[in-house]
Amino acid sequence: MSQVYATPAQTTLPPLLAGWHDGFAALGPAFFTRLHPTPLPAPHWVGMSAEVGRLLGLPDDWQLREDALQFFTGNRPPLGSQPLASVYSGHQFGVWAGQLGDGRAILLGETATGQEVQLKGCGRTPYSRMGDGRAVLRSSIREFLCSEAMAALGIPTTRALCVTGSPQPVQREELETAAVVTRVAPSFIRFGHFEHFAARGQHAELRQLADYVIDRYYPECRADANPCAALLRAVSERTARLIALWQAVGFCHGVMNTDNMSILGLTVDYGPFQFLDAFDPGHICNHSDHQGRYAFDRQPGVAYWNLLCLARALLPLIEDVQQAQAALDSYEPVFVDAFMARLRAKLGLRQARAGDEALMDGLQRLLSAGRVDYPIFWRRLSHAVATSEFEPVRDLFADRAGFDAWLLQYQELLAVDDRALAADLMLKTNPHYVLRNHLGEAAIRAAKLGDFSVLQTLQDLLARPFDERPGHEAYADFPPDWASHISISCSS
Repeated sequence: MSQVYATPAQTTLPPLLAGWHDGFAALGPAFFTRLHPTPLPAPHWVGMSAEVGRLLGLPDDWQLREDALQFFTGNRPPLGSQPLASVYSGHQFGVWAGQLGDGRAILLGETATGQEVQLKGCGRTPYSRMGDGRAVLRSSIREFLCSEAMAALGIPTTRALCVTGSPQPVQREELETAAVVTRVAPSFIRFGHFEHFAARGQHAELRQLADYVIDRYYPECRADANPCAALLRAVSERTARLIALWQAVGFCHGVMNTDNMSILGLTVDYGPFQFLDAFDPGHICNHSDHQGRYAFDRQPGVAYWNLLCLARALLPLIEDVQQAQAALDSYEPVFVDAFMARLRAKLGLRQARAGDEALMDGLQRLLSAGRVDYPIFWRRLSHAVATSEFEPVRDLFADRAGFDAWLLQYQELLAVDDRALAADLMLKTNPHYVLRNHLGEAAIRAAKLGDFSVLQTLQDLLARPFDERPGHEAYADFPPDWASHISISCSS
């Protein structure tokens, strides 16, 4: 029997969220298990996003309400919610891991605004696989900040409404305290959901899931002669555009398992992520990734490998290997076109020209050889185009002659464009503020001491990453020496 939560009778405040839809839950019990979140003692607010609150249609005062604090900690879910944890499978680090599932996340349901609301860290589920089902303050702050930072950069992502904390201890590499992050997305369906039913030979459920995704999120695929092949092609192209944005901004995901790949082409599951400091194409941000499978420059190839896994899962529905392969053929050209378009915008070049690829390849070699700070280079170059003063950019390179040769080539291409328009485009494309690891770590250290002001300041800066704020220069400066010693792993 499904469990429906109700707000206690003595509550006179209007409900936080009303008009829940079945959405994913309409697929039926083969896809999930109904269960209650496990309460946490003495919850408190850590961070909140007013923008996501508006996205959900929350009342203006939700951040001040005690019932909201309880709801988003999992202590008293909203009226009419029927929480569930979904089952999926997947490949982890390239190896089939079998059944996985929402091991520490519980879906409250879908709101009237078409957004699913999920609590991460709210206790054990049938899919926890010996885990405690909890998230810690450290990892929850990282996910909260990065979700909202990515959204502000225009990169498709799940969102984060809030983080709540509790003094309840949680054991990781060291003893930490519990937290819950409220995640929001149109859907949390992953490649691994399809892999799960395909691996078990449950083709009726596989068909049901594909039909749901097509009708709900990819209706244009229904008119195709082979809707499931069209779905695979659409997912492939969305994924290609997503990875192009990651590579352009210098974002390392760190754990691109198939169960961490969104069927909607969203960035999902922020664990051992990192934005590049020094430009190192082979950078491995996840200290658990001993073979370097998810190194920065391998992300485009890994995404394609994951799409191959999705194609194999969908093959019983596509029913033709050649059609399945053809559905993936557009991945590489879409990725290349999207990546090149983004790099042109970063360089202020408003149209494609012969020589673009050579220019960009030469730049990446220079950046890599000198381990040049990636965000600072792009921001300084943006200002240099506006002022014609390139010395601050030259200062970043040990190979001055190499940079000067590249700059001559760049200026030749730039000469046919309006410099003011080019600089404006660059300043709107190359962020001033990026969620570097040391900034997140500073917010975490302060939060552990009960000071959430650092988090709030950082959140505010990242919400408008292209605006330069007087008095906050340190947030856009080079990382301190200790930043290179920050260790992030799958528990992050």
